[in-house]
Amino acid sequence: MVFSARSRHSGKKSEFGQVGAALAFNLKKSIVMVGMMGAGKTAVGQALAARLDVPFLDSDEEIVRAANMSIAEIFERDGEAFFRDRETEVIGRLLDGPRAILSTGGGAFMAERNRTMISDRGVSLLLRADLELLWNRVKHKDTRPLLRTPDPKATLTEIYNARVPVYELADVAVDAHPDYTIAQMTEAVIEVLKTRPDVLEEIPE
Repeated sequence: MVFSARSRHSGKKSEFGQVGAALAFNLKKSIVMVGMMGAGKTAVGQALAARLDVPFLDSDEEIVRAANMSIAEIFERDGEAFFRDRETEVIGRLLDGPRAILSTGGGAFMAERNRTMISDRGVSLLLRADLELLWNRVKHKDTRPLLRTPDPKATLTEIYNARVPVYELADVAVDAHPDYTIAQMTEAVIEVLKTRPDVLEEIPE
């Protein structure tokens, strides 16, 4: 299977049909995964962290741990504004730590304060997925508080249309596809990051 990945930084395309051999890399900046719910930020982020031998962090998990309640419970008890403030605090703290792969909630990148902070302290990477792929991934899950509506697909469509133009402000982007494995998506991400020597350096072995 051949697929392509694009870097907004360079405009280069890389096409390859198989997962590459293991290589050593030096991650110079923390990478913040950006994208819609269901885009694969956690799964690909975990695989990427393992591939680059750096920690994987999840801002939502950090918030849940600190609050000792689920995201849905925080939304219900304290409201979205309260959650977004905690989200910004957590992302800032994680970006100030050791270089890592950071997965964020779908709404985190919508806030200009978060985009500025991520740009100043790391690099944003968009996992771009179309609406049907996202719906197929999230329609059987009940862990998405924003989709707890009478018509969740219509809600997802509304969120998608509102967020995608902002997500396109990310520093680099990789297109998802229903047939891609996590390993293939991870290699696509690495190929894009290799066009950014300020972010990822390949170490000769």
